[in-house]
Amino acid sequence: MEDWQRDFEWLRIRHFVKDAFGKSSLPDFQSVLFLIGIQELGRFDAEQKFTKEEKQDLMHIAVCTLLEKDGFYEFVGRDHDGWPHFKEEKPFTVQGVKEQETYLIDKMIEYFSESYELDNNNFESNN
Repeated sequence: MEDWQRDFEWLRIRHFVKDAFGKSSLPDFQSVLFLIGIQELGRFDAEQKFTKEEKQDLMHIAVCTLLEKDGFYEFVGRDHDGWPHFKEEKPFTVQGVKEQETYLIDKMIEYFSESYELDNNNFESNN
C-alpha cells in the first residue's frame, strides 16, 4: 500500500470511530487499538471502567488479533472471565517504532475493511 493510500484509509477509520462514539476529536493509534481490543473481548458497556492493567490487556488483545492472520499469534481460547488468550507462534521481526506502527495501521485497515463495508464514504457493519 502506498503512503497516501494508508494515510487516507487510516484517516477514514479515525473519522468512523470518532463519529461512531460522538467524539469531537479524532482518536489516536492507541485509542483505536483499545477499541479493537474491546470489540474482540466481546463485551461493551459504556459505563464500564477498565483498570490500567485491563486497558493494557485490551491493547494486547488487539495487537494479537491483528497479527494472528500473519501467523505471529494463535488464538488458544478464553479464560473463565471470557478474556481471549493467544500464544506467540513466531517473533514479530519488524524493527523500529515507526515501522511497527505502520505495520499495525495496515493491519487495522484490513481489520476494519473486513468488519465493515464501505458505503457512501462511511463504514457499515458486515455483522
